[in-house]
Amino acid sequence: MRQSQETSRAGNHPEESFSAEERAAMRERARELKAEARAGKNRAEGERAVLAKIAEMAEADRALATRLHAIITESAPELMPRLWYGMPAYAKDGKIVCFFQSAGKFNTRYATLGFSDSARLDNGAMWPTAFALTALTPAEEERIRALVRQAVS
Repeated sequence: MRQSQETSRAGNHPEESFSAEERAAMRERARELKAEARAGKNRAEGERAVLAKIAEMAEADRALATRLHAIITESAPELMPRLWYGMPAYAKDGKIVCFFQSAGKFNTRYATLGFSDSARLDNGAMWPTAFALTALTPAEEERIRALVRQAVS
């Protein structure tokens, strides 16, 4: 049976494929790109933007993001803080290496520490690129330090 033109067209609109949160993230990324173009590769500007974004988060996410920011910047000072789709992220040579996605970003039950394909975490034919975070104990902090150091090696 053939679909009507109206029905088939409705399913082809990209805006119907993305959630409101995803569309907001894309708009935020467009604003970030414009701001990056104006600021250039200014570490202080990136740091300010990341800390401002962290300050906007709900308390539980803010606590995780604040501690994670400190761990990442201490473990790999060569990473440049910046925003990426409205999330705190850390880049090397202009490429995102890792990022923090708050639970509130997409209304999920846990925050996420993610690594991009630029991160050097390869371990055989399969390895994790994202980790759920609900708390940061000393054991998790040490594991994150090791992952970040490996990611930039």
